[in-house]
Amino acid sequence: MIDKRLFRLPGTKQLFLMLAGLTLLQAFVVLFQGKYLAEALVNSWEQKSLQTIIYPMVFFAIAFVLRHLFNWLNTKIVENYASKTSENIRSQLLEKVYVAGPEMISEEGTGNLVTSSLDGIDLIENYFKLIFTKLMNMSIIPPVLLVYIYMQNVASGITLTVIVPLVILFMIILGLAAQSKADAQYKQYTILSNHFLDALRGLPTLKMLGLSKRYAKNIYTVSDEYRRRTMNTLRIAILSTFALDWLTTLGIAILAVFLGLGLINNSFPLFPALVTLILAPEYFLPLRDFSNDYHATLNGKNALNAIFEILDRPSVAKDDTLTDFSWNQDSKVDVKNLQFTYQGSGEQAVSLDIDSLKLAGYQRVGVIGKSGSGKTTLIRTLGGFLVPDKADIKINDQSIPNFKQTNWQKKLTFLPQSPYLFAGSIAENIAFYRPKASMDEIKKAAHAAGLDDFLNTLNSGYDTQIGEGGRGISGGQQQRIMLARAFLADDRHVLIFDEPTAHLDIETEYALKKPMEQLFQNHLVIFATHRLHWIKEMDYVIVMDNGQIAEQGTPEELGRHNGAYSQLINNMRGDQL
Repeated sequence: MIDKRLFRLPGTKQLFLMLAGLTLLQAFVVLFQGKYLAEALVNSWEQKSLQTIIYPMVFFAIAFVLRHLFNWLNTKIVENYASKTSENIRSQLLEKVYVAGPEMISEEGTGNLVTSSLDGIDLIENYFKLIFTKLMNMSIIPPVLLVYIYMQNVASGITLTVIVPLVILFMIILGLAAQSKADAQYKQYTILSNHFLDALRGLPTLKMLGLSKRYAKNIYTVSDEYRRRTMNTLRIAILSTFALDWLTTLGIAILAVFLGLGLINNSFPLFPALVTLILAPEYFLPLRDFSNDYHATLNGKNALNAIFEILDRPSVAKDDTLTDFSWNQDSKVDVKNLQFTYQGSGEQAVSLDIDSLKLAGYQRVGVIGKSGSGKTTLIRTLGGFLVPDKADIKINDQSIPNFKQTNWQKKLTFLPQSPYLFAGSIAENIAFYRPKASMDEIKKAAHAAGLDDFLNTLNSGYDTQIGEGGRGISGGQQQRIMLARAFLADDRHVLIFDEPTAHLDIETEYALKKPMEQLFQNHLVIFATHRLHWIKEMDYVIVMDNGQIAEQGTPEELGRHNGAYSQLINNMRGDQL
């Protein structure tokens, strides 16, 4: 139930020591509570003086208060640990995703990572709050009470000792069944998350193609499967809780019958029998609490395991092999024997296998190909967001293992299909690459990107606040803000475009074309696209097919023969335009 990897988290060992001390004190307080209550009842039954009843009841009240005080301290300590540790895990997860980048997102799925960093962390926090206290109570309180019961009556101690293994056996059998169901249910939850996010992203395209209603049926099927699996898990959890309650109640009933017969036969005094009967429910209580909360912690444990697997994955950190780098008209990139493989859960498929690729100066390089041909993977590899398995790369005659170089990425501007705009003002978003830029420089960049008319319609102008992900403004204006970022970052002379106009209508795209062409000047441009009019603006074209470069050269050279380029252009002029 406790993952050994928990002990590598900061503060876990200290937490166990504090909880062990407090729980041991709590065990003795519970013991004294039962002892003094039994003593008061026996004295009352034997009609002794009032003083002999009052003193035990006072001690009982003190023990009662201390018990809840220790329990409150336990809860506060664990809650503080759970809050800090879960946030620390969230930070580690986000840092891991930030370092690994698109490679991890492609393999794990956006929905899975979102589920882990949001709902998963909440489940982990709840898991921490429950498991440590319950486990410590079960490990310390019953043994302390059992030793005292043995001292009072050996037969009662033997009875309780025999019952516990039977209870634990049933817990293990039903717990394993619930664990299996919970594992499958959590996996289904992540699948549902991926489906949901994919549906949101593709909703405009699905509506345009008239497939939105058909896809709604797919979402319903996945959601219903998740509901069915959840109910199966709950069915087993309820069954196991009932079995545990029945067994512990039966055990206490057997003990009560045994003690009652002993009292009738005068085989032992009233006090040992009464204190044993009072402490028996307390003896089983930690076990029952642990079992009841066991099923509540299964999803937390699964989420923690999933996050640990992500955190334990090896990642390639940035290195600074590339030194004294700047891009100008004489700069060049030479790539040979580049291979990249997505390490997914299924069979490994080589996503890139590039024999030779050369980029130079202020070229305009178009990357074209069918969907799934490897355009985006190539773009992300050149941007340093994906690390190839092997490659022979030279930038300005400096050999580097990959493009995940600090100096390389400081010289490039990346414009993806879906712009990333964070919650803040429009001015802050434009100054993404240059946070210390002056307002005059921001306005100049916005003017170059054609944002003036849009900004003039806003009451707060550049101070207008936008939501996370660009909520509140259109896709076309989001792309203009991205272009303004690129204009402002005038010290970055490498532009990488990953189909930046793919989700825009043709009118909006043509409105953006003029400022984009202006931005192309004095830049190395790597432009992945499936739109024909952009190819005409390129100096050099790379045709991708199944992760390989099928053809490369100038548009004029490639158009002279009926190769992969010509066939793709013919398709783009037809139904696939």
